[in-house]
Amino acid sequence: MTEFPINITDFDYPLPENRIAKYPLSERDQSKLLVYKDHNIIESAFQNISEHLPTGSLLIFNNTRVIRARLIFQKESGTRIEIFCLQPEGSYGQTGGKVTWKCLIGNAKRWKSGNLELIAGDGDEQVTLTATRGEQIADAHRVTFTWNKPGIAFEQVLELAGKIPLPPYLNRAPELSDAERYQTIYAQFNGSVAAPTAGLHFTPKVLESIEAKDCRFEYLTLHVGAGTFKPVSVDDARQHTMHEEELIVEKQLIIKLLQNISGNIIPVGTTSMRSLESLYWLGCRLLNGYDPGQSFFIDQWEPYQNEVKTPASEALQAIFDYLNRNNLQSVSGFTQIMIVPGYRFRICKALITNFHQPQSTLLLLVAALIGKNWEKVYKYALENDFRFLSYGDSCLFFPANS
Repeated sequence: MTEFPINITDFDYPLPENRIAKYPLSERDQSKLLVYKDHNIIESAFQNISEHLPTGSLLIFNNTRVIRARLIFQKESGTRIEIFCLQPEGSYGQTGGKVTWKCLIGNAKRWKSGNLELIAGDGDEQVTLTATRGEQIADAHRVTFTWNKPGIAFEQVLELAGKIPLPPYLNRAPELSDAERYQTIYAQFNGSVAAPTAGLHFTPKVLESIEAKDCRFEYLTLHVGAGTFKPVSVDDARQHTMHEEELIVEKQLIIKLLQNISGNIIPVGTTSMRSLESLYWLGCRLLNGYDPGQSFFIDQWEPYQNEVKTPASEALQAIFDYLNRNNLQSVSGFTQIMIVPGYRFRICKALITNFHQPQSTLLLLVAALIGKNWEKVYKYALENDFRFLSYGDSCLFFPANS
């Protein structure tokens, strides 16, 4: 934990409802781009982002895919019960006709007993899904789902029966277009209940223009949880409990990071940034004899407990060596890392992101990178018609000392 209090009201700003982008623009790359570098603000268009990236940069994308996590059941009485699937006990692709998930339950007081049933799909694809409520876990519940076609995976059932889990601040029901637009073009692995929204702006044309500047891409997978929208509800953010999220990293990424550690490694989104910095702390642990077994875990305050001077190259090399020793092609686990002002970045040299909610952990991360100038940046954005939050405009931030 940091030595000094983090007054969350210091990270507040007025966000009028009409500045929240309720829908995406017709074209992904037509959003505006705010570049902050050398204490200067430049207004540009996202389609021109390559002009603002250092030549030879390595961009890191989060290739998680948003699942249709919202299930709407209706009791015989007509009462609607919403089940929001958060995390499975097992893999997302389980078959066999039965799975158990950690879920949020909307209107839970109206579902005290009995099963809920939902029929989805048409013709040969029709499936009957049954939900059984289990015990409460903090603010969530265990829910067991069964379905009448055990040969298909539960992720396929969700595709038929579920709805896209739009952020609550959009304050609208998902529409058909959201199934495509609330998903990055490079989304690959099912698991998120919120999109890594910094990536929503990218198009094949933008990627080509970035490659033409001798920049390269690599991918990691961090499955974004609903906790990303959890407000900081305590005065001192040090008392906030950060959500944990599953992180999977391939050996190929570690190799590329090692090859480019002295250059410009730029994460696309706060999820990628938290993931990369978590890798540093995993590597430091390995150097101290840590054995992650089947799954590692990075605590939210681990980076602040001791002054660590290990070079990033040594931490990454430790992960590479661990993978080689154990004949592994990937490493996976969970990270709860919370990046707040005072954090010293070990791997990331800049950040591509969107504009974030007031008093949020995501805004704390931005402030950790660019300091109190986040106020100047956000004030400029509000005064110059930038669109905010998930479907809003984009930013490219370089740290104040870059």
